[in-house]
Amino acid sequence: MLTRVDELPDLAAAVLDAVDRVPPGYVVTYGDIAAATRCGPRQVGAVMSAWGGAVAWWRVLRADGSPPRGHEREALRRYRAEGTPLTPGGSRVDLRRARWPLGSGPSVGAL
Repeated sequence: MLTRVDELPDLAAAVLDAVDRVPPGYVVTYGDIAAATRCGPRQVGAVMSAWGGAVAWWRVLRADGSPPRGHEREALRRYRAEGTPLTPGGSRVDLRRARWPLGSGPSVGAL
């Protein structure tokens, strides 16, 4: 059962806020969000599983650049639509080029 947004646990609110800071065409890893919110990557995964539909969930991925499990096709469609850099073959995100440094503003260079 989902709770109302104003009743989100503090950690869930922090994780979703961090995801909201990632602009189109960029991504972060579960570990990046974990470091920014001072929790573990598995906790981030649990939050995203429960409430991730409220944010751009496809912008949070595994450390190897792979899309979220079970949502690969939709995530890849969204990466292509946003112009997110992919690795040769197009099955993963090129983290070197697409990783958003959480805490930075829009002054980060373009893709």
